[in-house]
Amino acid sequence: MQDLLTSPMYTHFFQLKQAPFSIAPDPRYLFMSERHREALAHLLYGVDGGGGFVLLTGEIGAGKTTICRCFLEQIPAHCQVAYIFNPKLSVDELLQTICDEFHIDVQPARVTEASVKQYVDALNAYLLQSHAEGKNNVLIIDEAQNLTPEVLEQLRLLTNLETSERKLLQVILIGQPELRSILARPELEQLAQRIIARYHLDALSPHETAAYIQYRLSIAGAVALQPFPPSLTAKIHRISRGVPRRINLLCDRALLGAYAANSPVVTPPILNQAAREVFGTVGEGSQTALTRSGWRLAMAGAAGIVLTVAATWGWQQANSGPDPAVQAVLASQAGSFKLSHSLTLNRGLERHRSGSRTASSADDATPLLSKASWNAVFSDSTRSEEAAFRLLGQEWGMAIAHGEPCTLVQERNLRCYRGSGGLEELRRLHRPAILKLTDSAKQSQHALLVGLSENSAELRMAGRENNLRISLEELSRHFQGEFVTFWRTPPGYAGEISLGDKGEAVDWINAQLSRINGGIESIQGEPYGAAMVRQVKQFQQAQGLVADGIAGARTLMLLNRAAGVPEPRLRDNATLAAAYHGE
Repeated sequence: MQDLLTSPMYTHFFQLKQAPFSIAPDPRYLFMSERHREALAHLLYGVDGGGGFVLLTGEIGAGKTTICRCFLEQIPAHCQVAYIFNPKLSVDELLQTICDEFHIDVQPARVTEASVKQYVDALNAYLLQSHAEGKNNVLIIDEAQNLTPEVLEQLRLLTNLETSERKLLQVILIGQPELRSILARPELEQLAQRIIARYHLDALSPHETAAYIQYRLSIAGAVALQPFPPSLTAKIHRISRGVPRRINLLCDRALLGAYAANSPVVTPPILNQAAREVFGTVGEGSQTALTRSGWRLAMAGAAGIVLTVAATWGWQQANSGPDPAVQAVLASQAGSFKLSHSLTLNRGLERHRSGSRTASSADDATPLLSKASWNAVFSDSTRSEEAAFRLLGQEWGMAIAHGEPCTLVQERNLRCYRGSGGLEELRRLHRPAILKLTDSAKQSQHALLVGLSENSAELRMAGRENNLRISLEELSRHFQGEFVTFWRTPPGYAGEISLGDKGEAVDWINAQLSRINGGIESIQGEPYGAAMVRQVKQFQQAQGLVADGIAGARTLMLLNRAAGVPEPRLRDNATLAAAYHGE
């Protein structure tokens, strides 16, 4: 019944499967602009930056928490994370919360609360033990603009905990733009000097706003109807200022207005009225043709529908699908995004921490797909490799139009890679991939691998809303090892790189190898010579590849991973998948 109460009434009218502009943090709707990718790259770089502070700032609704969500999914296995989403704490409360997040047991000397020194001593002992075990520790503080100067100074002191090789604690501060001003104060100069990476997440450009709208519509199932004409996206960008959350609120209300006006597209007057309703300001352009009485009628109708849901519920359960007339109120009014998202993320982190100690039991707790039901999931949709490519495109934050996918994605500096190494190869490459399967009639089927644990795989299949989990033993009955995936190419890449080659791609490889190996700064313009070939061979050998010194697709995919290039990754256990889906 909850779906009826929170699903907007316009979805059936526009032939959508669900609301495309809900502000709920649904990972299927994740859109990664170049700015988001750069921000994520800064966070990933900071993890292995030797300790200190990483700073990520951005306007409200710009996508900072989305970046944090992606970062948590891609964080290396050797990193342990503490996440604080309510930083309005005193120094004592902060230290206690950090210890709680890292599961550090602090025994006070007396019945009263432990002192600052006891917390710091316990944290120092824990960090030294973690370092001895080869683990890094990362502290993430969201809404960091709310930290007091005293708490910020204590955080700086915590980064003094170090060995002769590196600092023991990495601190990531995420906050609104005023956080930059706070850290620029003279009394916080010492902290500012310890920031090893900083990035300000700007709003989307007009072009990115258009792509964002189109992407979310495509994920929601828009095919024939396109309710937002291209001529309207510049106006949407001006009203929303390119902030993703404001775009969602505006477009969601505009679709409701078009529905109320029985219009197949959103017009400038409808958009103006939506801006008034959502932001309390008048949109640009002429006055709306949708009268206030008409708008009130639509909202009154929504209220009336809510009152009749209970009476129609029994009928809905007895029929194949809900009556479109019983889809009530806006998802945007369902609750507080900030609170619900923080709670979901915190709950997911807790599951991840506890799950890392009992991964097998967590895996066993998720129902496996049986042999009989596995055969039933194949359909006309799963026979199509093109449909599977659209799912793979969603993982990369893009909509793949009709045509040759491997040609289309080259416009985004991506390449297809077709392999036949089976699950072990996919573990090595650690990225979503389309699996070529066979059904009981030996016909080809396709599924997208999105998660891979020790005992099971998580699959996404065209035509199904929910992911499936299947044992690796059962998967082996249908999967013969062939797969296809995407990977991000270096700048200027034109194909395999071998002895004597020059150019941007060679410069990029040289820079990444130098950084990974802790060497001196690389020199641009050097050819792919004997010294670089030797480094590539060493890297290939360490990664379990044939050490031939040729920088082909597999070598570059693993180099991307080692260098922290932002690419989608496989979820590696059921508890992390649960956190990702906000279950």
